[in-house]
Amino acid sequence: MHFHLLQHSPYRGPARIGDWLDSMGHSHTVFHLDQGELPPRLADGDALIVLDGPEDGTPPPDWERRERKLIDQALDGRKPLLGIGYGARLIAEALGATVARGTYAETGWHRVEQAAESPFDLPEHFEAFMWHREVFALPEDALPLGGSQASPLQGFTWDGGRVVALLCHLEATPESVTAMLDHLPRPSGDAESPHHQDREAMLADPRRFDRLAPLLDRLLSQWLRAVTAN
Repeated sequence: MHFHLLQHSPYRGPARIGDWLDSMGHSHTVFHLDQGELPPRLADGDALIVLDGPEDGTPPPDWERRERKLIDQALDGRKPLLGIGYGARLIAEALGATVARGTYAETGWHRVEQAAESPFDLPEHFEAFMWHREVFALPEDALPLGGSQASPLQGFTWDGGRVVALLCHLEATPESVTAMLDHLPRPSGDAESPHHQDREAMLADPRRFDRLAPLLDRLLSQWLRAVTAN
């Protein structure tokens, strides 16, 4: 399969997703929307992944309009669609769900409890990396994947698992988190949030990143399996 990835910042790239695609024999192209590249034609790829992006503020109108149109096309089609962070919020909004600022910012490592309704075979609870203040409600006809203390909805699936949206970052690596810490502002209200974590704590234990790898593998494998089964 050939995957199109939409990137919105040089510091929020595919991280471990690119490695997973390569290891599974898939090809992929990254479109750098923040650098003026146009989104691809949906027909030119087999699946679409919308990466994380702006936490606060409004993206450039050209970029936003074209990207929203592409997401609408993907939702109306039969191709796999995955959104992470900002990408997940765009998908939720396209499906008619409310997207708004959460009560607290959530950064660093936090526990996710899998929802009983989740169609994916993931651990009952696991630790994932977070970097957000914006949250979304569950779209109509979607199934929740799980939640954390600060964000009761950390993700959802829609259309039999063909569409997946995730707030948390299972793709995170030490390098990707370091890049975010070095170059990106913290989400709004992070310093005052009880769910704030400092730089040292985020990077202290490399094994946390190692434990994300099999979780990402399980989720992506089941996502694609759900599409071929339908």
